[in-house]
Amino acid sequence: MQSQAVTSPPSMPIGGRNAVRILVVADRFAARLALKGVLERSGYLVDSAASSAEAMNKIEASQFDLVLCDIYGDATAGERLRTLARSQPYRPATAHLRISGDGAGGTDEVSVEPVNVPELLTEITELLALRASDRAMRLARVAS
Repeated sequence: MQSQAVTSPPSMPIGGRNAVRILVVADRFAARLALKGVLERSGYLVDSAASSAEAMNKIEASQFDLVLCDIYGDATAGERLRTLARSQPYRPATAHLRISGDGAGGTDEVSVEPVNVPELLTEITELLALRASDRAMRLARVAS
């Protein structure tokens, strides 16, 4: 008798049409795919980019609540990308994501720091809450 794996359906985006949108920028395919999957299963709408140039185009064409960036070996490109994101009128939260792979033995083994997924999701939630708080304070200053 064959056994079948039971999987749960993907989570619906939090907030439906008003779901939190995250852009994951990582030039390593396995890392980008893994993080995108974790975030989507957590209910976020996730887009991804493989390069800073691709990400810059997406940041200028769409609005994101959070931009997570790891451009391996090019810290300058990552910083330019985060600066561009922060300069957008919609002001997304930004974070440098440290993804490491040791490449030993030719494997594509990738670890996302922090390795603890609940901790990673907590940090993302805190970044988004800080962004919301900053936005509310800016709106209050404009209104007064």
